[in-house]
Amino acid sequence: MWNEFVGIRSEGVRHVVEQGAVRKFAEAIGDRNPLYLDEAAGRKSRHGRRIAPPTFPISLDYGSVPGFALPESGLIHGEQIFEYERPLYVGEEILCYGMLKEVYEKKARAGSMTFLIIERAGEGADGERIFTTTSSAIITEAVQKEIEG
Repeated sequence: MWNEFVGIRSEGVRHVVEQGAVRKFAEAIGDRNPLYLDEAAGRKSRHGRRIAPPTFPISLDYGSVPGFALPESGLIHGEQIFEYERPLYVGEEILCYGMLKEVYEKKARAGSMTFLIIERAGEGADGERIFTTTSSAIITEAVQKEIEG
């Protein structure tokens, strides 16, 4: 069911890393680091400008792959990893996209579990990758049966 979507990249979605969105995100997670909130502090830093918090990419849209959808209920979030080539700068334009990278199954006491490994990425205007997020979604056997009808 899921394997047919492995490796298909979504259409990219363009974003501007907007200062108001970065401020709201930083405040929502309780991280008032001046590098996220204060223009002067950003200019004085080694980055020369404000940056977004490392988990900010979770708030972005990565587009979709036609026909691929996660269950609306019963999905278990396994883990989330963020990898950066460089910081995400406030004010820059980025292109975000995602894909289902891998599908595998494990047996458990309560039945089988399907693991979906989803990779999302953001690129700068020069086409260079800035960040990659990898997450795992776990679908239990009961949810799988419900989806299949």
